[in-house]
Amino acid sequence: MNVLGIVGSLRKQSFNRSLMTAFVNQKPEGVTMEIADISTLPFFNEDDEVSFPQSAQNLKAQVENADVIIIATPEYNRSVPGVLKNAIDWLSRPYGKNSFSGKKVFVVGASVGPIGASMAQYDLKKMLLHGNATVLGQPEFFVGVAGNKFNESGELTDEATQDHITSAWGVLTQ
Repeated sequence: MNVLGIVGSLRKQSFNRSLMTAFVNQKPEGVTMEIADISTLPFFNEDDEVSFPQSAQNLKAQVENADVIIIATPEYNRSVPGVLKNAIDWLSRPYGKNSFSGKKVFVVGASVGPIGASMAQYDLKKMLLHGNATVLGQPEFFVGVAGNKFNESGELTDEATQDHITSAWGVLTQ
């Protein structure tokens, strides 16, 4: 099984990047997983579709070659960060070539607040459903008060979250 992780934050030490790294570290045997780089995507502009940027082409190929996509989103102002929305826009284009169509997608999120990016996850799931993705509704995956669950090096130290990742992998690999 080939899994692609997409992190909706550009910050190197973001909790969502650390969460995605924890998914990589706990992946089961027989699963390959890489984390996409969305930092080089230009702002989406329909005028640029004619000469589709190489970074967008590369991301589309990664999504299309994956069996499962895991997206980790922080919550900015009760929604997804602009950089993640930008990636979703590129992946849905050109019209009729939506890379998410039929893909199994699992949405997770970590935040310093108690609700674990739940509002951002809600918005992201709506976008993905519009793009005909198969969005997994369970298990829900909210990491609230993330500052207490990762150490200063970004390693996941919270046992309950580690167990939740293991359970999630059980669903993702079915």
